[in-house]
Amino acid sequence: MRLSTITNWAYGATVFLTLASGATMLMASGAEEGERAAVAQRQQFDQLTASLEKDVYRLTEQARGYVITGDPSHLVAYRRERDDERSVEQRIAHLKDGGATISELSALRQALYWVDALKEEQEAAIAAARNGDDRTARTILFGDEYGRELDRVGAQVAKFQYMLDQRTDHAVAKATETARRWRTMSEVMLGITALLFLGVLFFVLKQRILRPVVRLSDVVTRLAAQDFAAVPPDFPQVDEIGDMAQAIRVFRENGLERQRLEQERDTDRTMRDLLSRLTQRLQGCANVDDLVSVVERFAPEIAPDYPGRLYIHDNRRNAMTQACEWLSPELSRREFPPSACWALRRGQTHRPAGGMIDIACDHLGDASARRSTICIPLAVQGDSIGLLYFEDPAEGSADTRERTGKYLEILAENIGLALANLRLRDELRDMAMVDALTGLPNRRQFDAMLRTLVADVEGTRAPLACLMVDIDHFKHFNDSFGHDAGDAVLRAVGGVLGESLREAGHAFRLGGEEFVMLMPGFDLDQALSRAGQVQQRIRDLRLQHRGRELGPVTASFGLAAFPHHGRADRLLATADAALLRAKAEGRDRILVATIRESETAAA
Repeated sequence: MRLSTITNWAYGATVFLTLASGATMLMASGAEEGERAAVAQRQQFDQLTASLEKDVYRLTEQARGYVITGDPSHLVAYRRERDDERSVEQRIAHLKDGGATISELSALRQALYWVDALKEEQEAAIAAARNGDDRTARTILFGDEYGRELDRVGAQVAKFQYMLDQRTDHAVAKATETARRWRTMSEVMLGITALLFLGVLFFVLKQRILRPVVRLSDVVTRLAAQDFAAVPPDFPQVDEIGDMAQAIRVFRENGLERQRLEQERDTDRTMRDLLSRLTQRLQGCANVDDLVSVVERFAPEIAPDYPGRLYIHDNRRNAMTQACEWLSPELSRREFPPSACWALRRGQTHRPAGGMIDIACDHLGDASARRSTICIPLAVQGDSIGLLYFEDPAEGSADTRERTGKYLEILAENIGLALANLRLRDELRDMAMVDALTGLPNRRQFDAMLRTLVADVEGTRAPLACLMVDIDHFKHFNDSFGHDAGDAVLRAVGGVLGESLREAGHAFRLGGEEFVMLMPGFDLDQALSRAGQVQQRIRDLRLQHRGRELGPVTASFGLAAFPHHGRADRLLATADAALLRAKAEGRDRILVATIRESETAAA
C-alpha cells in the first residue's frame, strides 16, 4: 500500500477518532448537565413543597391568633396570605411543567386536598369567632381532627419529597453512570488516537520512511560518487519508497551501462590506436620477414586471450605454411593444403564451433571438437594468399567476443593488404629486375649484384669469378627458323645457366644472346671447371621448333677471376675481352682472360 494511502487512512482515522472523542466528551457533558438539572429540579420542588407547608402553618397561626385574641389584624393577614396563594390546579400545573411525575403529582394533590380542607375549617373557625362562638372556633382549630389533618399535610408533603428524592437520586445516579461511560469512551478514543498517532510515527515514519530513506540516501551518495558497486536495497512494497528504490536501481543500471560503454569506448579507442600502429608498421615492412615479426608482436596485444598462427601461401608447393605463432596454440598443423581449410574454400571467416552447427577444418585434427576456433582467410581479389588462425577461449560475454571478432577481421584485412602489397612489390621488382623471356635476372639486377659482390670481395679478398657467355651464330636461328625459334634457344640456354648455379652463384641475361655468370667463392680453376660443365650442357641441347630440328647449339665463353686477373671492378670488362677473343678464334670455346702486368700490379 502506498504511503499516501496509508497517510490518508491514518489522517481520516485520526479525524474520525478525534470527532468521536469530542462527541463522547459532549455526551458526557450532556449527562452531567442532566445530573445538574435533576438536582436543580429537586431544589425547585423542595422550595415549592416547603413554601406549601409553611403557608399552611402561617394560615393556621393567623386563624388561631384571631380566634384566641379577636385581633382583626390577624384576620387581615390571614385574608392577604389566603389571597396570595395559588389554586391547587395552578400549583400542580406548575409542578407538572417542572417535570413532576404522575405519582408525585398524585401525592402532592392529596396534600393540597388536605390543605384546602384545613382552609375550610379555618374559615369555619373564623366565622364562628366572628359570631361570638369562641368555643366552637377553638374546638375546630385546636381539636384533634385539625391536628391530624395538619399531620396528613406534612405526611403527604414528606411522601412527595421522598418520591422526589428517589427519582432525583435515580436520575443523578443514571446521569453519573452515563457521564462516566461517555468519559470512559472519550478516554478510550483519545488513547486509540494517541496509539494510532504513535503507530503512524513508528511504522510509517520510522519503519516505512526514515529507515528506507537513510539506506537509500547512503546508496545515492555512493552512486553520486560514481561508486556503482553500491547495490540499492530491495523494497518490494508498492509505495513511494519502492518507486524511489526502483528509480535508484534504474539509475544504477544506467550508470553501469554508461560505465560499460565508456570502458568499451576506451577499449575500442585503444584497440583502434593499436590497429593504426599495426597498419603503419605493416606499411613500413620491406619484406615478408618484417611483416611476420610485426604480426608476431601485435597479434597477442590485439587478442590477448586468442592463441593463433599466421599462415602464408607457398605458390611453389601450393601449401599454407606457418610463418609465426603466438600464445602457444594447441591445434592446427604447421603446414596443410588450402583445401584443408573451409575458410579458404569459402573465402569467408569460418567458426566450426558455437551456437551454429558447422563442420571443422581438416587441418585442426581430431581434437578440434574440444575448442572453438576461428579461421580468417587473407584474400586479395579472390586469391587466398594466407590465413589467420585463432583458438577462441570461449570465455567472456557474447558482446566482448563479437567485438574481438571484429578486431580480428580488421587485423586480417590489414595483414592481407600488407602481404598483398609486398607480393605486388616483389612482382614489380621482379618485372623490373628479371628478364621476361628466360626468367634470369636482367642487366639492372646484374649491376646491383656486381657492386655488392665487388664491395664484399675487396674487403675480404675472397675469390670471385665472372663468366661471359655468347650464343654462337644466334642470327642464324632467327633468319632460318624465325624469332620464335630464337626465343626458344635463349630460354634453353638461360635454363642451363640457371640450373648450373642453383647452389652457388648467379646467372644473368645482359641482352640479346649475351649472358654472364657471377660465381662468388670460385677461384680460377673452379670457375673453369664449371664453365666446362655449362659448355657441355649447352652442346647437349636438342631443340625443336614446330616439328623441325634447330640443329646444334654452341656458345663462346670468356672467363676472368679476382684476384687472379686484377681489380674486382674490372672483372666484367676483362671477361668480355676474353669472350671477344673466343669468338674471334672460332667460337664454341672457353678462353681465360690474359694477365697483364698493369692489372697484376693493380690487384
